[in-house]
Amino acid sequence: MIYDVITLFPNIIKSYCLESITKRGIEKNIIKVNTINPRDFSKDKHKRVDDTPYGGGDGMVLTCQPIFDCYRSIEKKENFEFIMLTPQGEKFSQNTAIELSKKEQLILLCGHYEGFDERIRIGLKPREISIGDYILTGGELAALVLIDSISRNLENYLGKENSAKIDSFSPYLNGALEYPQYTKPRIFEGMPVPDILLSGNHKEIQTYRTLQSLQKTQSKRPDLM
Repeated sequence: MIYDVITLFPNIIKSYCLESITKRGIEKNIIKVNTINPRDFSKDKHKRVDDTPYGGGDGMVLTCQPIFDCYRSIEKKENFEFIMLTPQGEKFSQNTAIELSKKEQLILLCGHYEGFDERIRIGLKPREISIGDYILTGGELAALVLIDSISRNLENYLGKENSAKIDSFSPYLNGALEYPQYTKPRIFEGMPVPDILLSGNHKEIQTYRTLQSLQKTQSKRPDLM
């Protein structure tokens, strides 16, 4: 999977990708993360990429020319998706992450300031995605959320046994929350591990976990039931 991130702050993306599982995914050539700065494509002598909004108002708006030229400079795979990170987009979900993991390439457009000139939407026709009903200073954090979430669904990204299949919201759990997990010690401050998990009866353990998953979902997120 190739991620091409259009961002005014490439170091935010690069620094995250130097850590943890994302770094390992890059080293194993499962993913590749590129950053492209629209400022490098600005024809303004001061390399500006924003300007004041027509009609008045506070803040600055990202201009068309640098974004258009930046996007057009990216070599595109046959099976790619162009995504604008915006609070106006469809809400990102585990199902969306699984869907996008089937792509060869994702081009992620990060906004800043008061948003995009509307002609970027009209002319480039990106798919618009939001990670939630709140506002961030820029789209870089949203882009990293997508990179992290989508990559977990790629083969061997989490190792040979892909633990993502039992994550909350996964199809394996029918969209429910993950069941409770325990590890050593067997008893901690008077709190024991449930006996069923120590029984060795895998069928009964699976039944127990399914029931626990449903109970937790009903208690914490009844909207998912």
